[in-house]
Amino acid sequence: MPAKNILITGRPGVGKTTLIFRLIEQINLPCVGFYTAEIRESGRRMGFEAIALHGPKLIMSHVDIKSPYRVSKYGVGVANFERFLKEIPFFDPKYAFIVIDEIGKMECFSPLFKKLILKLLDHDTPLIATIALRGDAFIESIKTRHDVHVYTVTYDNRDKLAMELYPVLKELAKGRNKEA
Repeated sequence: MPAKNILITGRPGVGKTTLIFRLIEQINLPCVGFYTAEIRESGRRMGFEAIALHGPKLIMSHVDIKSPYRVSKYGVGVANFERFLKEIPFFDPKYAFIVIDEIGKMECFSPLFKKLILKLLDHDTPLIATIALRGDAFIESIKTRHDVHVYTVTYDNRDKLAMELYPVLKELAKGRNKEA
């Protein structure tokens, strides 16, 4: 049996989020969670939004957000992010997988997010998440857990990795849904 939790890492822009979406589409089972997307204005990146797979979205960071929490030029709205997280039914048993994109510096400013990640890793439902290639002690400790398998996406392997992970997810899904 493979490790219950799948972590996908790699350099920024290599295709981690795209890989997650391909896997969700291939497995065709109910998933819950969120992903992050760039906010672009006139072709320039201005921040990031967090978007639930089914439900709310919010501006998570932006050049115009005034906050003590910053990543590069972006202020991070930690309180709004925590309210957003509380609206997502992560522990609803009808979902075959939990999806988090991503476990990164911006998200880890939130103590609630860090606690949630630990609970999700321990929960019965398998977690599929992207995680920063390099991070603080919290991020690095997650990568070394016995119940995770870390896959590194590169430009050379990103197409092949979707095919490699599909049978792993099918195995993890057994017993979670009659279609698996």
